[in-house]
Amino acid sequence: MAELATIARPYAEALFRVAQSGNLAAWSDLVSEMAAVAALPDVKSFASNPKIPDQQVVETFLSLLKSKVSPEAKNFVGMLVENGRLTLLPEIGAQFHALKNAAQGAADAEITSAFELTGAQVNDLVATLEKKFGRKLNPSVKVDSSLIGGVRVAVGDEVLDTSVRAKLQQMYTALAS
Repeated sequence: MAELATIARPYAEALFRVAQSGNLAAWSDLVSEMAAVAALPDVKSFASNPKIPDQQVVETFLSLLKSKVSPEAKNFVGMLVENGRLTLLPEIGAQFHALKNAAQGAADAEITSAFELTGAQVNDLVATLEKKFGRKLNPSVKVDSSLIGGVRVAVGDEVLDTSVRAKLQQMYTALAS
């Protein structure tokens, strides 16, 4: 939704500025964890209950986090709860992650393989992909046996599909036309 993205952007940018002055990696982990917790249905319904005082929502939300929470993070959560924006945390987390990647000249790469890849295979593939895409990649690997063979890589809105399934689909399209 464009509305959520528009509302979340200033929060993500402010949080990113605070994170840049500290440990960006630790903040990134914390923001990801906060986004995951805020996305839970029980947390959403608890946070949106008007009968529960804001302070109790803040304390309960912070108690659900495993990471150590800094005073800045407590203030941020408090401000979100006070403004009724705690449910925006998943979108804020996504935008924060995009800002972090942009600042580091990196991108997320979703690698889907037909078979389980070893660590060495992933490292070799990432090195090749970094040359092709011209930036550092943060890979996430998953297995999808329906690819039959090969890999499918998505970096942002660019997709490189070298799977057997894609090649069969291309052949089918060529023969059917």
